[in-house]
Amino acid sequence: MTNKLKITFLLGIFMMIFSSNMNAQLKPGELVDGIAAVIGDEIVLESDVNEQMNYAKQQGASETDKCDFLENLISNKLLVYEAKKDTLIENRSAAIKEQANAKYRQLLSQFPDEKTMLAAYKFRNGYEMKNAIEKIDVDQYYGQAKYQRITEKADVTPNEVTDFYNLYKMQLPEVKDEISLAQIMMYPKLTEAHKQDLINRLKKIKADIAGGETFESQARIYSEDEGSAANGGLYKNIFKGQMVKPFEAAALNLQENEISDPVESEFGYHIIQLIKKSGKVYDARHILLKATPTEDEIKTAKAKLDSIKGLIIAGKITFKDAAYKFSDDKKTKFNAGIISGADGSDKIERESIPGTITYELAGLNKGDITAPFEDEDNKRKVVKIIKQEDVIPAHQITLETDFNRIKQMALNKKRNEMIEKFVNSKLPTTFISIDGRYDNCKFKANWKKESIKK
Repeated sequence: MTNKLKITFLLGIFMMIFSSNMNAQLKPGELVDGIAAVIGDEIVLESDVNEQMNYAKQQGASETDKCDFLENLISNKLLVYEAKKDTLIENRSAAIKEQANAKYRQLLSQFPDEKTMLAAYKFRNGYEMKNAIEKIDVDQYYGQAKYQRITEKADVTPNEVTDFYNLYKMQLPEVKDEISLAQIMMYPKLTEAHKQDLINRLKKIKADIAGGETFESQARIYSEDEGSAANGGLYKNIFKGQMVKPFEAAALNLQENEISDPVESEFGYHIIQLIKKSGKVYDARHILLKATPTEDEIKTAKAKLDSIKGLIIAGKITFKDAAYKFSDDKKTKFNAGIISGADGSDKIERESIPGTITYELAGLNKGDITAPFEDEDNKRKVVKIIKQEDVIPAHQITLETDFNRIKQMALNKKRNEMIEKFVNSKLPTTFISIDGRYDNCKFKANWKKESIKK
């Protein structure tokens, strides 16, 4: 590893690679996409390299050395290649293909027709776009799985954190204005009458299917699941444990082609048809009617949160205990309601906070709690109260104020070194071919397998 600190470590590179959009497709008059490198039986295309460079520029990167981007992609492809040979890493090719198809259908639901969507993403046909989505998902799954296998025992001691800081403190960036937030979030409860209406509608749809309508056609018309409605409600190659428990329990208790009674889950109400089951994998169709609350139901939830806020202010319950007792947010309720930042810490850059929350926080001081307000979580309407736990002005990183942040950087550095060691150990036995246009690149690893002069 070079002495110069890389603030963006390999795990960050993964996120960059898999967050980029998939629009580097052929245009009329363009040359056929060339192969930049081959690693084992994995391929890096020239468009992959250009795509990562363009994405980095959009994110404000100051350095865009094409050789660096190619090396990052080659490193990841080697991990993917090794992961596919690792018997301790589950082969999820079939599930990933179906997941790609589901993503395709979900994207399609956001456009008036397929032609408009393909034009927007610059793909020539649906097959090409599905393959691009699948390729990204395959690389993400296997690359991350191998990364985790290699680095699972990585740890740093307090002394190593201090040494890291002393070595790199002049290169560490200034921290922008940050705040710490905690929340209590609730899904507005549907009234019994509202629930019964959804159940009755599903019973009517089930009766119509029994009367001759197909499940597929009814799903296309009525289902509110964006991921499957356009495909007749079908999900293929579902692994046990993949779906929410009420859905899976109902589906696996059915005989093939049998249709369930209405089933309640966190997303709403379903009727489910089991298509086939084989071992731990099954195919099923469903029709979902979402549990979308009415204005009155939202108002009731706000009133409940307002009373909880009153108890907190009166000192009758702590915010931490209230979050554990009342919050519906599984990500924060067991952690005193604390909302994690992008780096996993309890600090969030002020400028990255969504506008809805920024508006509610306006004028609040440390320790203040917002009034109950309406928001959205995973496409579901929710109501929240948020406590402003702390306000941290912009500052230079120090051990005293940012120990956990520095620890994470030191840990990432150690993980990066473990990955580099693994990669170097595989170079002698892995077929690697790099296109001649990169002959002048000065790679950190010996990808070209040049003899080392003594």
